[in-house]
Amino acid sequence: MASGTSQQRAAPDPVSTRIAAAFHAGDMEQVVALAATIHARNDGVLLMHGLALHALRRNGEAVAMLRQLVQSRPGVPEYWNNLGVVAREVADFGEAEHACRRAIELAPHDAQFRYNLGLLYAQQQRWPEARDSQFEAVRLAPGFVDARLQGALACHTCGDVPGEGEMLQGVAQWPPQLAEQALMLADILTERGEADMALSVLEKAALPPDAEGAARMAQRFAAQRSRLFERSNRLAEAQAELAKIALDALPDTDSDVANEIMRAQAQLLAHQGDHAGAAGLWQAMLDRAQTPQARAGAAFGLAAALDKLRRPGEALVAIRLAHAAQLETLRHIAPRVIEDESRSLPMATQRVTHREHDAWSTLPPPAQSPVFIVGFPRSGTTLLEQMIDAHPEFRSMDERAFVYELIERMENAGQPYPAGLANLTFEETRMLRQVYAGLVDQVVPDLGTRRLVDKNPLNMLALPMILRLYPEARIILCLRHPCDVILSCYMLPFRSPPFAALCSSLPRLARGYVAAFEQWFAHAEVFAPRVLEWRYESVVERFDEHVLRLGHFLGIADTEPLKRYAEHARNKGYISTPSYTQVTQGISRRSVDRWHAYREAFEAVLPILKPMLERLGYEV
Repeated sequence: MASGTSQQRAAPDPVSTRIAAAFHAGDMEQVVALAATIHARNDGVLLMHGLALHALRRNGEAVAMLRQLVQSRPGVPEYWNNLGVVAREVADFGEAEHACRRAIELAPHDAQFRYNLGLLYAQQQRWPEARDSQFEAVRLAPGFVDARLQGALACHTCGDVPGEGEMLQGVAQWPPQLAEQALMLADILTERGEADMALSVLEKAALPPDAEGAARMAQRFAAQRSRLFERSNRLAEAQAELAKIALDALPDTDSDVANEIMRAQAQLLAHQGDHAGAAGLWQAMLDRAQTPQARAGAAFGLAAALDKLRRPGEALVAIRLAHAAQLETLRHIAPRVIEDESRSLPMATQRVTHREHDAWSTLPPPAQSPVFIVGFPRSGTTLLEQMIDAHPEFRSMDERAFVYELIERMENAGQPYPAGLANLTFEETRMLRQVYAGLVDQVVPDLGTRRLVDKNPLNMLALPMILRLYPEARIILCLRHPCDVILSCYMLPFRSPPFAALCSSLPRLARGYVAAFEQWFAHAEVFAPRVLEWRYESVVERFDEHVLRLGHFLGIADTEPLKRYAEHARNKGYISTPSYTQVTQGISRRSVDRWHAYREAFEAVLPILKPMLERLGYEV
């Protein structure tokens, strides 16, 4: 904490001098004892007394002392900041926020004060406000690594992927992190698909100095590395990391370590096909979960395991519990998306009519366009992406929201979407393409002359932007039985708060599905894009035939590499989407008509889906 400033004052008395000497020597017990002997304490003594009490973890007394200090010297921002920090630690959030805000009012350009306010908001799970505070701290001090890390955490929790990336700029050059921060950073990087960077963060991390703390952290690091290796299909290495952990030596009270180890074990067992073993671990985690976030994670895992064990009734109980817990968390992050269903897929309401499209100015297409893979999530997009990526003439970049970032940049520049597309100039279009290319280059710098594959299912809602920038782009629409799609979405924990809220109930999901396809078909009629429909069930039944169709659509002469996608996916390493295990195992009918086991739960959903089922040619 800051020590503050002092004005010219009378020479200190001998006791004050002894207090200062004890403070600078780190003898906080002596500081407190000496300060108690002074009746009339000046601000220097008040400050040292308060900081000493804080160092001794007597934070209730420290708050009282620091409160006296700001009353005595209300114009010193450091004193308000100190009060805010200590009040936060005793969970006096009202006083802490008032003090932090007062410090910022007095010193608006101090990044540390913004950082501390962000920590306060994070402790209260006010994640959007925490994110904004850390962004402001980084704006004031771009090299403030702690603020960048906390800002990345807030963005990660809010599902703000672009903001998360902005906060993590230069992460490879960050200094080694303390163990707890390293685990947090590695977790964020893992979710972003940056597995090698996550492993590097753990390798360089500074362990606690005491033997017990170091041993505890070593176990947590092993569990984290196991999860990283499992997600990268490096199962032997994942198992080896778990073998380093002395499970029988874990204290029952050390829930953090035990939960992280059980989570790693459960994920590895599921990947190896031992779903009964995974279910037992997820149930144990659920039984001991203390927070909504922990309950949600365990219940989602349990539901997936029970589904694999063909116990649909129990799986439904678990998944309903998972969504209830996830909604508790979402209420702190994005309460409006829970209350207002239209916020879950806001792009679905945005349309370009025939008349509006006719008014678009003519713009020349670029020499080469990406291949866009779209469709409602869980429709087989990852399978198709890995097939095309297996061909040497193509390169995918995992799932990125770059098209949405272009829309956001356009709107931030004062051009409404999609209406503003009509009047884009050649230069504005060229700049947007350059921005897109720059984003791509950060992810796949080795693209070279290969054709880019942009797989993001919900780009289906951004067809006007895609076709304005790339009017000759080839687009593949992935289709799968709507009930299977909806069930699969319902069973998964999505990061995006709007989409997680959409998936919180089967009827809400069904309405979102219908809205998305109504917009798609309306835009397909207006734009007449180059589209190949890729129907999952047909691909499973007649794989070779559909591989040839795909090759013809993309202009591929040799389609044999497309058939080796499972081997390619196993060798590729980290795949960020939930299908990372399935795509390494080859084509299977296991996911076809999976919804039949849950038919009773779908009775309220089928009337919503009926028009779209008929239009897409699916039966129930």
